[in-house]
Amino acid sequence: MYHKLTQEDLDALRQILPKDRVLTGDEILSDYYHDELSGTEAEPEVLVFVLSTEETSAVMRYAYEHDIPVTTRGAGTGLVGAAVAVHGGILLCTSKMNHILELDEDNLTVTVEPGVLLMELAAYTEEHGYLYPPDPGEKTATIGGNISTNAGGMRAVRYGVTRDYVRALTVVLADGEVVQLGGKVVKNSSGYSLLNLMIGSEGTLGIITQATLKLLPLPKKSISLLIPFPSMDEALDTVPFLVRSGTNPTAIEYMSQDVILYAQDYLSKKFPDTAHEAYLLLTYDGQTPEEVEHNYSEACKLVIEHGAIDAYFVDTDERKKPVWSARGAFLEAIKSSTDEMDECDVVVPRKRIADFIKFTHQLAKEQNIRIPSFGHAGDGNLHVYICRDGLPEETWKEKLAICFKKMYALAGEYGGQVSGEHGIGYAKRPYLAELLGERPIRLMAGIKDAFDPKHLLNPDKIFKLKE
Repeated sequence: MYHKLTQEDLDALRQILPKDRVLTGDEILSDYYHDELSGTEAEPEVLVFVLSTEETSAVMRYAYEHDIPVTTRGAGTGLVGAAVAVHGGILLCTSKMNHILELDEDNLTVTVEPGVLLMELAAYTEEHGYLYPPDPGEKTATIGGNISTNAGGMRAVRYGVTRDYVRALTVVLADGEVVQLGGKVVKNSSGYSLLNLMIGSEGTLGIITQATLKLLPLPKKSISLLIPFPSMDEALDTVPFLVRSGTNPTAIEYMSQDVILYAQDYLSKKFPDTAHEAYLLLTYDGQTPEEVEHNYSEACKLVIEHGAIDAYFVDTDERKKPVWSARGAFLEAIKSSTDEMDECDVVVPRKRIADFIKFTHQLAKEQNIRIPSFGHAGDGNLHVYICRDGLPEETWKEKLAICFKKMYALAGEYGGQVSGEHGIGYAKRPYLAELLGERPIRLMAGIKDAFDPKHLLNPDKIFKLKE
């Protein structure tokens, strides 16, 4: 189906790009064969680094004319194999397109290239008195990757997800044509939203080369509360009351004792409290101290009424650092505690979070396997990790398949979805197909055909293409 690259193709790519940005064979580091977690691995035939929309367009025109598959990659922090070149071909890396192009204070937008890191954008906007609200745990991810997976993060309960902050995109299509989607306007009711189709499409519909993002004024006051509970049930049963309390929390994070201890060991830093089974971490922010104080005071009363042991203020840098550094390290801490793991990035209705986590505990006992978890309790997005812990390969694959099948089936029963923010990529395709059914997958395939009739852009991601 796809053309294998020849020396003539490589020579042609080196006419489009400088030779030092067209790598082959041993020049390609093995890091580019895989992402951070998924277990999906494949070697690209060529790795190219682009610096502009024009270069990306020229590469895609050549690829389209010669039936060469192209996989786009940013920082490679994904967890589902979306940035892995499973059909070989060209791995097109946008990480060097890393410039912040414009801050438009009149329209409250910032325009960036796709390779800008989330932590760089956050620091830049805060320095100028603005907030870019999406806050995924992986701060070294690129903005292009965040848009491609519609990343969420800890502030989603109040501010929403990446989709809510993308105003415009410059996109290179499969045949190399460049299109502008959206604009700096606040409202838009002009036909189908091609902009929103691109967000979350994991590089299967086009290559993002520029993004204009909505900003908010930076909150003048922010405080966090660390709240221990005697049990998981009491912690998670409190979440719906917090959401509808009118206190408007920015973040509601759920943490279990075991995961906190993993992070404490991983960071070699003492967490403020590790004596209890479950914790909620709340954040409140606002433009006035009075607004924030009112909201967190009401929240303190509410959590105590629902069984919390205490409510610790995390309001200074000295207190914030150990708490939030631990929260940010959970994935790496669990990863360091085992030889291999995989993740179920499920999202369920808030009232079902406790039931789902209880099920994972039962499943862990049934399969005799370790399954730690944590998550964004405020929006029902859980991160559940199945740990290999030295199991033989065949046993590991068998138990992993059983665990995934049962967890995603339960998510469907609860009215949930396969992924809350990490996407589907290559690794989670069977579970999406099972949950959605044939017709929605056919509709997605029709959209893919319209944007990419030769199926060159990141083929076999999200769903399997028919031969």
